[in-house]
Amino acid sequence: MHFKLIIALVDDAKTASIMDAARRAGATGATIVGDARGEGLKPKKTFFGLTMEASRDMLLFIVEEHLSRRILECIADEAGFEDRPGSGVAFQIDVEDAVGLTSQISCLLSEVEDEL
Repeated sequence: MHFKLIIALVDDAKTASIMDAARRAGATGATIVGDARGEGLKPKKTFFGLTMEASRDMLLFIVEEHLSRRILECIADEAGFEDRPGSGVAFQIDVEDAVGLTSQISCLLSEVEDEL
């Protein structure tokens, strides 16, 4: 079985709904890192050095490669990446090796067995 790592940087108010959408698309879980910061094309204005922007979360999903594009698209739809500039970003990268996924693998085998 081969895996992808999906990294999504999203508005923290959308984290729960994005997690639900990713699970419906086949994700078995995620690691959530709170209070991520970033800067897009147009830097946010500051007030005495403090930025006036919503907090972001970084969601890390290790997913089976055959499900990865569907999960990525569901995350993008739920977050509104294409409709609202500055709402976040998600991307996937190959995972060369992983351990600690035994329970997820047994869950995924029935879902992707036709494609393996």
